[in-house]
Amino acid sequence: MLTLTQALYDQIVTHARADHPDEACGVVAGPVGTGRPERFIPMLNAARSPTFYEFDSGDLLKLYREMDDRDEEPVIIYHSHTATEAHPSRTDITYANEPGAHYVLVSTADTDDAGPFQFRSFRIVEGVVTEEEVEVTA
Repeated sequence: MLTLTQALYDQIVTHARADHPDEACGVVAGPVGTGRPERFIPMLNAARSPTFYEFDSGDLLKLYREMDDRDEEPVIIYHSHTATEAHPSRTDITYANEPGAHYVLVSTADTDDAGPFQFRSFRIVEGVVTEEEVEVTA
């Protein structure tokens, strides 16, 4: 189960909606080994695409060095789907390389009246996708 605060939930959703119609992406870091998401880090979608996201390689390297210096790890890796449901695509599964992370997908399709808003979390390990419950706390 993914447990996160209402503030982090709101930050992820706000970022996803702000970048619509392009996909938004980012990370929520937490102390190594705790599984606790604490620090919201919105990233730039270098692809600037409504159907694909890509972290800028320089920004990603900087982020991992910063997390290493702060004894953090990526607890949540998030991105949005702008016209489809919040479920990992084949591309998302292929690029999922953090087996300990929660992969959060937010569908912003509701922005265009294309479907209901969704906030879902998945574990993706060696190509196997497992949806998990999301608990939002105060």
